[in-house]
Amino acid sequence: MTYSILKFSIKNKLLIFILVTAIAVFGIFAALNISVGAVPDITNNQVQIITTSRNLGTQDVERFLTSTVELEIGNLPGVEEIRSVSKFGLSVVTVVFSDDMDTYLPRQLIQEKLNAIKEAIPAGFGEPFMGPISTGLGEIYQYTLDVKPDFKDLYSLEELRTIQDWMVKRQLSGIPGVVEINTWGGKLKQYEVALNPQKLSTLDVTAFEVLNAVEENNSIVGGGYIEKDNESYFIRGEGLVNGVEEISNIVVSHRNHLPIYVKDVAEVKMGFANRFGAITGNGEGEKVMGQIMMLKGADSKMVIENVKSRIAEVQKSLPKGIFINPIVERSELIGRTSFTIFENLILGCLIVVFVVIFLLGNFRSGLIVSSVIPLSLLFALSLMYIFGIDANLMSLGAIDFGIIIDGAVIIVEYISYKITQSFRLENQYSKHEMNQSEKDRITLEGAYKMMNSAVFGQLIIIIVFIPILSLVGVEGKMFRPMALAFCFALIGAIILCFTYVPVMSSLFIKPETTAKETISSKMMKFLDSIYNQSIHLAMKLKYVVLSLTLLMFFVAMFIFSKLGGEFVPTLDEGDFVIQPALKTGTSLSETIHTITKMEQLIMEFPEVEKVVSRIGAAEVPTDPMSMEESDVIIKLRPKKEWKNTQSKDELADLIKERLALLPGVEIEFTQPIEMRFNELLTGTRADIAIKVFGENLEVLNDLGLKIKEAVENVEGASDVILEKTVGLPQINIVYNRDKIAQYGMNINEINRLVQLAYSGMDAGKIYEGEKQFDIVLRYDTDVRSNIEQIKELQVLLPGGSKMPLKEFADIKFTDGPAKISRDDAKRRVVVSVNVRNRDLESVVVDLQKNIKEKVNIPAGYQIKYGGQFENLNEAKARLWIVVPIALFLIFLMLYFAFKSWKIASLIYTAIPLATIGGIIFLQLRGMPFSISAGVGFIALFGIAVLNGIVMIEHIREKMEKDTSSSFQEIVIQAARERLRPVLLTAISAALGFLPMAISTSAGAEVQKPLATVVIGGLVSATLLTLIVLPILVVLFLNNQHVKTGKYTAILVLIMISMNVNAQKSYHLSDLIEISKSQAPHLQILNQEILKWEAQANNSRRFDKTEFYIARDGYNLDEQGNNVNQFGISQNFKLPGYQRDYKQWLLNRKSMAETELSLARLSTEKQLR
Repeated sequence: MTYSILKFSIKNKLLIFILVTAIAVFGIFAALNISVGAVPDITNNQVQIITTSRNLGTQDVERFLTSTVELEIGNLPGVEEIRSVSKFGLSVVTVVFSDDMDTYLPRQLIQEKLNAIKEAIPAGFGEPFMGPISTGLGEIYQYTLDVKPDFKDLYSLEELRTIQDWMVKRQLSGIPGVVEINTWGGKLKQYEVALNPQKLSTLDVTAFEVLNAVEENNSIVGGGYIEKDNESYFIRGEGLVNGVEEISNIVVSHRNHLPIYVKDVAEVKMGFANRFGAITGNGEGEKVMGQIMMLKGADSKMVIENVKSRIAEVQKSLPKGIFINPIVERSELIGRTSFTIFENLILGCLIVVFVVIFLLGNFRSGLIVSSVIPLSLLFALSLMYIFGIDANLMSLGAIDFGIIIDGAVIIVEYISYKITQSFRLENQYSKHEMNQSEKDRITLEGAYKMMNSAVFGQLIIIIVFIPILSLVGVEGKMFRPMALAFCFALIGAIILCFTYVPVMSSLFIKPETTAKETISSKMMKFLDSIYNQSIHLAMKLKYVVLSLTLLMFFVAMFIFSKLGGEFVPTLDEGDFVIQPALKTGTSLSETIHTITKMEQLIMEFPEVEKVVSRIGAAEVPTDPMSMEESDVIIKLRPKKEWKNTQSKDELADLIKERLALLPGVEIEFTQPIEMRFNELLTGTRADIAIKVFGENLEVLNDLGLKIKEAVENVEGASDVILEKTVGLPQINIVYNRDKIAQYGMNINEINRLVQLAYSGMDAGKIYEGEKQFDIVLRYDTDVRSNIEQIKELQVLLPGGSKMPLKEFADIKFTDGPAKISRDDAKRRVVVSVNVRNRDLESVVVDLQKNIKEKVNIPAGYQIKYGGQFENLNEAKARLWIVVPIALFLIFLMLYFAFKSWKIASLIYTAIPLATIGGIIFLQLRGMPFSISAGVGFIALFGIAVLNGIVMIEHIREKMEKDTSSSFQEIVIQAARERLRPVLLTAISAALGFLPMAISTSAGAEVQKPLATVVIGGLVSATLLTLIVLPILVVLFLNNQHVKTGKYTAILVLIMISMNVNAQKSYHLSDLIEISKSQAPHLQILNQEILKWEAQANNSRRFDKTEFYIARDGYNLDEQGNNVNQFGISQNFKLPGYQRDYKQWLLNRKSMAETELSLARLSTEKQLR
């Protein structure tokens, strides 16, 4: 099969060029159209169910909304986790489904349950709906509607909000890939009927009479049509109110035959809805923000480009003085990380090309090998495009061209050597020009001989990556794209080795007429001399070397136990998010005031470009924050413009020190994507979430306070914050049921009055063209702002008289729950901890120790650790399965290759030798163990055994050929002869990862541990393999050497030895091999074998199909002419004939092979 492919490729060079060109063209197309992102989207498969009921307290939201939703969806198929947050007026339930379910099936299952949920929720308590189909990377574009300084006084917050809702938002709808345009901040315009309770009482009118009057005088109706004079006249009853004046003039009632208008009992004016969130920016005060969310699975780069294009169009239609100011634009991060990928790929490519050309010592050979790099990359991009894999830091950032071209290096180097060798032998006595057919033959034989070695090494790398494809969860989403991209590139390289590389070699490699000493050869001579001394010394001190190696391994294992651990290195997104938390129950206006002061302090830093704060909840509350909570987004300038510091951690410390001037504010630092991922994956925004589960909220809060005190002083623990679950100020109205019953009333009527007076009730809508605004009735602001007025709220009795609310109820001030969080229907409170300047695992170990010593956990309560630590533990558990599988597969491949457990075990020693360097390099660079480093070790294990394979294979060849030298000398000589291939493989692979290891560009943090492990491991594996492996071979394979024999002088040897004019020196075994390869009778037998093999491969083919046309001599047409016959002729053999015939051909081939073997032995015996 291999021979046939190679022969076909060399014979059909033009076809191969066409196919390779087609791959390159499609690869370029894929590169231009592939989905590009910064990092893989690691969000789990989740659906949010949101229910808003702005008048319900926290405990009522949990009882009537959250519990109802959780109960209904708990038994849906594929549900893995249910998390919920209950706050004043808001319930958000997050349902996590299995990743093997697609995006839309879970939503369909939930949609079927929503009807049952709506029926179970009491009337008027809100209707649940699903959140947008988006992910942690979905917030791709956020902007504010800003006003130019000259127009500041022309636009209010109500007008800006109206422009956002009815102009900007509508024009941005319909962009492919955009699933939601959320509005945050500003004031939602309403027509407010502000009731005056005293006027109501004086005129003997109730609030509900006003409500009914407004509702009944604001309607429209269709009356069908009538026919008149052959025409149809359609009837419309237009009763919609058109503004404040018309509402004011609505008649509520009549007293003493006089109408009472709405304006007599209320002030009708422009107002705004009760607010639960706001936006501020740059310390300038409130703003209006739009948040564009991307559809899950969409191409972020393409969507952002479409959004920016549409925004440019929208900008032209905005009123004078208003402009759209982008705050968060994901394309900037994508651009920075794409630059990092491009930079690493280009540098890695150039380094590998230089190393290959330098060590090969042949420019043409180097260029052929180097050309495999872009072609393999384009092949990988093609498959990534076909299978829908994004191009990002993980998928493309870890491709090592040194590994990818390893097979091509082996093949090209050997072909170049064989072409030069053949040319020199044939030109010893007469000039001889090597023709193309001769080069084709040599290329075919050389490529065929080396193909197994070349492909086997690359197959090992592919097999090593297979266990990585089995990773699930967050680590699976992060590293599977990397493994697939790497495998795609390797598959492309293998295909090119079978086709493109032999063709290019046969066409462009020229024999070296003279043995010129190049810089490469001089360096190899120098390295060989050093290696020769080292290997001889090591052979004298075998057990000392092995003892030192074993000691190094145990030292490395000890260092590994002290490295600590983290899940994945934090990606530097280039921006900050500060999460300040004020006292529970802080009013929205006070929060706005405090956050504005905070922004002013932050803007004093020259490193800060702009600051925008999101306070409370948005219109679609996918991020359920309370009014005292906020996200302060700090957009930083490029680092070259920084003045105070060059480190983000130092800048964070400086900002934190400055913000300490604000009393009563707890601050937590994070980054936009990191924060969103943490929240969606684990329900918390911090690196570590200490979750305390139990029933009583007060007990949970007390335990949380004790845990916070216990862990605040742990080294590396930063931003230690207790989730605010209690202390929300409430006015509780506790009804006296006996009195209510005595007056013949019911609680529902009183509750409706309380709701209308303070929260307000909708009485219809007013339409301004396409815009529509609510008409809301509520008591006047002066009344509502006076808490004592609640007690005096007049309640209408059945007899028509009125009594204050305090006569029916006990009204008192209490503290209630501010937030109730639940995981799988169990209440919990969280102490969140961020980690800085220390590894995650070590911090958690100290946290656990302190909590165990200082906090007593009562019965019925338990602690769990979540956040990134939870992800780390899950990933480590999977690595304990994946790594042994990878190691077993490597050993299995080695055994099948060499058919010897002993040899496979010797090559396998490269893995612990590689581990030493990987661990030491992590320690030297101050990096903890991470999943990124773990994946690096898996890749390293596959790469490390390649040098062992090359070494052992050549030692076995030498053992068969050299029967005179001692076994130790054979091993040393073989090791020296393999020095250049071993160094070439190791150096090109290690240097291919070098740009990733030392890069300081955006996103490089994620790649550094992986690259560091591979480089360090290759350094130790190469150095120790060159020394330790030969020692092990001498110790354990010494009984397998061939017996020595007597040398015989031969004519060919004399002829070659006489030609000493600057020719290459040859070993006797090499000369024997050359003589055998040139022997005519052996070449004839070899051709005979190829002939029988080709006939056997073609034996099952059908004979040639024949198409014919003839005249039928027996049949005539209507005119008496012979009928023309058209037909197809095909000969078929009997079923058993082809099988027997093929077996006969294979037997002939076997006989020819036996004859060739005997002839080779006879020839070698004569030569010796």
